[in-house]
Amino acid sequence: MTTLHFWVGSYCHLLDRSNRPRFPDHVVAISDIITLVEELENQIPDKSWMLYLLEIFNVQNIPIELNLICQFDNQNYFEAIFNGVNQYRFSRVLPITHHSYLRQILMNSHRRTIVYLLEDQDLKQTENFEISLDRDFSFEGLNHFTGIEWWNRIGNFAYPIRYSVEISQLMYGINEEPRDADAITYRPYRALIPNSEESGAEYPISFSNVRKKENDCIAYNVGLGSCSTGLAFSF
Repeated sequence: MTTLHFWVGSYCHLLDRSNRPRFPDHVVAISDIITLVEELENQIPDKSWMLYLLEIFNVQNIPIELNLICQFDNQNYFEAIFNGVNQYRFSRVLPITHHSYLRQILMNSHRRTIVYLLEDQDLKQTENFEISLDRDFSFEGLNHFTGIEWWNRIGNFAYPIRYSVEISQLMYGINEEPRDADAITYRPYRALIPNSEESGAEYPISFSNVRKKENDCIAYNVGLGSCSTGLAFSF
């Protein structure tokens, strides 16, 4: 059975002195806040699933993800993923409509680990997962992607999302204390660069209300609608 794969969203960048987008140097962490604004009718096809992505690629282009996953069978959960392989399903912090969740991915070169941190900001409940890596892995970021991904097991189309959400507090982290790998300073991005798998698909979602929110962080909403590419934004 063929699985058909779609994605749409944006790369998170800064702007250089000429207002050209670039990814910041020496990034070791990323974070966002995902708020589940409204639960929609589950229209996910049989044996299929969709993801609300928090994804960083290291300088070797290896993806590391902490995603909200929604399935055809009404299972909704957060999952830590490394290089395309599911590593850990969060069992204590679960998606609840109207709640906000801080998601963080932290790469620690001293301990040679990646930490996935999830916090329900309404219940003040946290859950972590840590994975150890070998010496071949480079602990520095190359890109940060925010958006939606679909896996369809029955047809060549992207289907409606399960939740309308707000994504906010899009930030990157830099270690400014070489002797203390846990001392990470977070800073906001200044630009969103549209990206998709370039299939020419029309995606049944809308990106809206992109704005600069508290702490100069970019925020946007995802809901039902139609789009052909991700968000473009800068300030």
